[in-house]
Amino acid sequence: MTEILFLTLFGLLLIGTPVAFALGLASIAALYFGSSIPLIIMPQKLFNGLNSFPFLAIPLFLLAGNIMAAAHISERLVKLAGLLLGRFPGGLAQMSTGASAFFGAISGSAPATASAIGSILIPSMVKRGYPAPYAGAVIASSGALGLIIPPSLTMVVYGTIADVSIGDLFIAGIIPGLVIALVLGLVNYMMARKNKLEREPQPDKSETAKILGESGLALIMPIIILGGIYGGIFTPTESAAVACLYGLIVGLFIYRSISLKDLGPIFMQTAVSSAVVMYLMGTANAFSFIITAEQIPQAVAAQILNISSEPMLIMLLVLVLLLIAGTFLDNVAALVLLVPTLGTLIAAIGIDPIYFGVFTVIALAVGNFTPPVGLNLFIAAGLSGSSIEAISKSALPYIAAYIAVLILIILFPAAVMLFV
Repeated sequence: MTEILFLTLFGLLLIGTPVAFALGLASIAALYFGSSIPLIIMPQKLFNGLNSFPFLAIPLFLLAGNIMAAAHISERLVKLAGLLLGRFPGGLAQMSTGASAFFGAISGSAPATASAIGSILIPSMVKRGYPAPYAGAVIASSGALGLIIPPSLTMVVYGTIADVSIGDLFIAGIIPGLVIALVLGLVNYMMARKNKLEREPQPDKSETAKILGESGLALIMPIIILGGIYGGIFTPTESAAVACLYGLIVGLFIYRSISLKDLGPIFMQTAVSSAVVMYLMGTANAFSFIITAEQIPQAVAAQILNISSEPMLIMLLVLVLLLIAGTFLDNVAALVLLVPTLGTLIAAIGIDPIYFGVFTVIALAVGNFTPPVGLNLFIAAGLSGSSIEAISKSALPYIAAYIAVLILIILFPAAVMLFV
């Protein structure tokens, strides 16, 4: 059954079948041709894969992010980033990273962050003399912060699959997310000095007060979410509902940048995005049932432990695996395929699953701006008019920055768990 499962899966992926359908069809083929288990188990596993209360947070966080995006929050956050970071060399690049960190704390999505911030800042960077491939690389790499800065949809998926606290994942992701943003800022600074990129003019006092007032309302949302979770006021799922309500209040009544007629398209976009993720989770549950029944995770863990039982070396091997997987698979698909197996491995060597979840999310986030299927690359290429190849080459220093932070996380795991 194992051979049929993986041969069917890889065959379908090679011909371009979407991952969700490939997982479902491979599971059906394995059950039908290689097992005596009745096929009625398939719809049962599909349903069980979706019948989880924490999964309600996925459409709710997507809805909150879409509401805030429709309310043109990104424009206000770009102005805030300019106020704080535009004074440094390469001011527009620094603004891109800062605004991506702010918007990532609202959207929870890397493509949404790259698209929202890039549509504003890439044209400005090109106009100010930044090389177009470099402008695209800054946005593609900074946009990945949307997956890391909590609240993160990828962390919700990991927490549900690994059966760990989503709130703890959010809290543990704060320090690594801020460190990555700072390291990206350092790379921006070095590139600015190398290419003689200018600082940005600073607003006057009245404009500064206006920027702080408007952007502050947007930044209250992640504070409400994390503060409510950490303070025990509500669960991560309930916090997502609170975020939706707050977004509606800000967009409809304070900024007045969305109207009731705008809600229909927002709800439709959220429904489509949620359906894609949830169908993937259902088929992944069926796939996980089969590989667990065949004891594949235990076998893989045993093989790796035969190489070494040193946690640090194993984490380096896992890092290589995650970086490779991230270049070919969507983050959610990579999680549902790898977490059951890697969870068995980290349990065997005593690694905390919360720490490992943050590490995994960051490693997979790199795939968003690496070829061949990094979605942020395609977004940046479309906005900058540059080729994927040129942007990928310009993104190499940023890829190195992410990998450096991941190695630091391996060396100093306690820093991730400081507030958990």
